[in-house]
Amino acid sequence: MIRHPIVAGQFYPASASSLEAQVRGFVDETSPKEEVIGLVLPHAGYVYSGAVAGAVISRIQFKDTFIILGPNHTGSGMPFSIMTEGSWETPFGEVEIDSRLGKQLLTKSRHLEEDHVAHSYEHSIEVQLPFLQYFKRDIKIVPIVFSHAIASIYKEIGKEIAEAIKELGAKTVIIASSDMTHYESQEAAKKKDTQAIDAILELDEDKLMRRIGEQNITMCGYVPTVALISAAKELGAKRAELVRYQTSGDVTGDYSAVVGYAGIIIAG
Repeated sequence: MIRHPIVAGQFYPASASSLEAQVRGFVDETSPKEEVIGLVLPHAGYVYSGAVAGAVISRIQFKDTFIILGPNHTGSGMPFSIMTEGSWETPFGEVEIDSRLGKQLLTKSRHLEEDHVAHSYEHSIEVQLPFLQYFKRDIKIVPIVFSHAIASIYKEIGKEIAEAIKELGAKTVIIASSDMTHYESQEAAKKKDTQAIDAILELDEDKLMRRIGEQNITMCGYVPTVALISAAKELGAKRAELVRYQTSGDVTGDYSAVVGYAGIIIAG
């Protein structure tokens, strides 16, 4: 099946030419490239978070497949939903699902289920694709949407992802799609987001979970991020770097109720 775009013309331009021009304005094609294991990237409208996503993606050496982990904003579908067949369409064309890796992961996992419903109207994976396609049109993806459960399940899925990658010798980058604090003042958002970001930079998923709960940090993709950290450490991650942080207020000038965006690289 083809998963058609649902936020083209809203979160990003619907025409290929306008989209290419907008993405070009956010990336630095001359930036030195580095080997990475995973990324944390925002998924808001490009006018708000595109500069953060572009700064990060400009830095990476591209691989064949991107495993993209997104939160389930809609509540639809199965709790941990993977698509292993078909393609995703954007104004730049279709992105094929890496069926070999997807099916390997589905076979290994005790929690993932084949399901397209959770993906049908979920934007958190879709908005990553045009940035990736801008640099490499023939990428493949494995899309996975996460609902809420207990931390041990998120970590176990992360380890299952790492095992599937190692067993197939797959050349992959894992992306956790997440915005940070939602609709608090600039001061409050930056304070809370710093706490979450510091835990990610320490590659400490348990600390991230604690801080999310104790400080009521409205980071919508903390579940995918926990799974990413767990997978990355199994794949040899030793360090993480905050590439860029900003809020919607930095774009609009309204700092009374902002959304935070962080772009992070995880590497060996």
